[in-house]
Amino acid sequence: MAASTWNIDPSHSAVSFSVRHMVVSKARGRFTKWSGQIRFDPDDPAVSSVEVTIDPASLDTADAQRDAHLRSADFFDVEKFPTASFRSTKVEGLPGDRYRVSGNLTIHGVTKAVVLDATYEGSGKDPWGGERAGFVASTSIDRKDFGLEWNQALETGGLLVGEKVELTLEVEAVKQAAQKVA
Repeated sequence: MAASTWNIDPSHSAVSFSVRHMVVSKARGRFTKWSGQIRFDPDDPAVSSVEVTIDPASLDTADAQRDAHLRSADFFDVEKFPTASFRSTKVEGLPGDRYRVSGNLTIHGVTKAVVLDATYEGSGKDPWGGERAGFVASTSIDRKDFGLEWNQALETGGLLVGEKVELTLEVEAVKQAAQKVA
């Protein structure tokens, strides 16, 4: 099987994050505007790749005041850094339908190498004659590595916002039709 190209369907997918809040709980959010493409060959993972572009201004944590703060220069500074992205550099097959996807994550103008733990959830025909596939991937990053350093000390000890951020992508992608030769 050769690598197939799959366009991520954002309306049936999610890019979400969680981070500790006041040491005792987690704040969760998602990005509502993003796009991406996956080249995937389950028989030869080395020829597979992933590219995702995210609009950080589209973040939604279900709290308008917090969202505005996260968009500000204290965090994402979306006026200065209007996109975030991930571009894979290597895909390795693991037992079962699991993969290790290494790549470069760019947030806030800073690019760092990260590794995503990914799972291929399977594929099937949709009611419109297309083919869809599902993937789930996750990683943890230190937000300070990307210049997202704002914080506030708590009176009881600890910090208002945790440094470790959990990122999860739940993806449904549509197989790109083969180009017809004229």
